[in-house]
Amino acid sequence: MLTVQAASEGQRLDNFLLRHLKGVPRSLVYRLVRKGAIRVNGRRAKAEMRVTGGDEVRIPVLDRPGVTPEGARTVHVPEGMLRALRQSVIHEDADYLVLDKPAGVAVHGGSGLAYGLIEAMRLLYPATALELGHRLDRETSGCLVLTKSRRGLTAFHDALRRGDVSKRYLALVAGRWEGPARRCDLPISQERDETGRRQIRALEGLAIEGSEAESARRATSLFAPIERFPGFTLMEVDIGTGRTHQIRVHGRALGHPVAGDHEYGDPGANRLARGLGLKRMFLHAQAIRFPDWQGDSLLFSAPLPADLEQVLQALSDQTP
Repeated sequence: MLTVQAASEGQRLDNFLLRHLKGVPRSLVYRLVRKGAIRVNGRRAKAEMRVTGGDEVRIPVLDRPGVTPEGARTVHVPEGMLRALRQSVIHEDADYLVLDKPAGVAVHGGSGLAYGLIEAMRLLYPATALELGHRLDRETSGCLVLTKSRRGLTAFHDALRRGDVSKRYLALVAGRWEGPARRCDLPISQERDETGRRQIRALEGLAIEGSEAESARRATSLFAPIERFPGFTLMEVDIGTGRTHQIRVHGRALGHPVAGDHEYGDPGANRLARGLGLKRMFLHAQAIRFPDWQGDSLLFSAPLPADLEQVLQALSDQTP
C-alpha cells in the first residue's frame, strides 16, 4: 500500500506509479492498471486519473531481481559525492532545491552510470519527492533547479513552456569574437543515425512551418563578449530556450565552439586549452531566474568554479 502525500496532489496515477516503481517496466505498470490489479481506495482506476492527498494505492507484489519492495533499485553513492552535493545547495524552501552542480556529475543515471545527481539527492532527501526541473550536461557546472513538490514542478515546467525561465551561462569559446553581441536563432534538430547514435545540429536556412524536419525545434541564444584573449573569447550567453546542447551547437554554427568540447569543438583550440589547464568543457550555468508557483520571481547565481578561474588566469598571463 502506498499513501499519496500532499506533495503529489493532482498527479496522474501513471506518473505517480512510475515515480514510486523505479526499475519496473512502464509496459507492466500500464498493464496492471488496465487489468485492475492496481486499486485506488479499493476501486479500479484509469491511468489518467488524478490522485489526491491521502489516497491509498494498492500495488500487487512485484517480484523482480534487483528491485526493492517499494520498487526502487538500490543505489550506492560514494560518501564523498554525497558530501559534495550537500555543500552545493544554494537555496532550499518547501518547493525548490537549487544546486551549484559540480562538473563531471550526470543529472541522472543510465547509459553505464550507476547513479546520477537526482538519485544521489534522493538518498539525501529520502522523505521528499525530488524531481529534476531541467537538465545540465555532465561536464557543465552551475545552477540546477530540483523541485520538492508537485506544485513546484508544475509551475517550473509551465514557466519553461511559456519561455519565462531565463538562463545565463559563461562560456569560453574558440577564436576572437569580432564586434558586439550577436543572437543565434537557428533551429536545432535532434536525430539518430543508422547506428542509433544521437546527432544534434543547428539547421541554417530552415523554415520550421511546413518543414519535413519534424525534429527541428526553435532555439534562441544571445552571445555577448566579456573579455577577449589570444585565441579565445569569454562569453556571456543568455538562452531563451533550453534545447539539448543548445549553446554548444549554436557556438559551433557561429564559428566559435565552446573550448574543451570534444563533440562539437575545434580540436586545435581544445589542444591549446588543455595546455592552459582546461580539463573539461568551459561552460558554466551562472544564473537562473524563474517565477515560483505563486508568481514571485526567484533569482539564483553560482560563481565560476576554481578550475575555470585558473584557465582565465592563465589566459590573462599570456595577454600582452
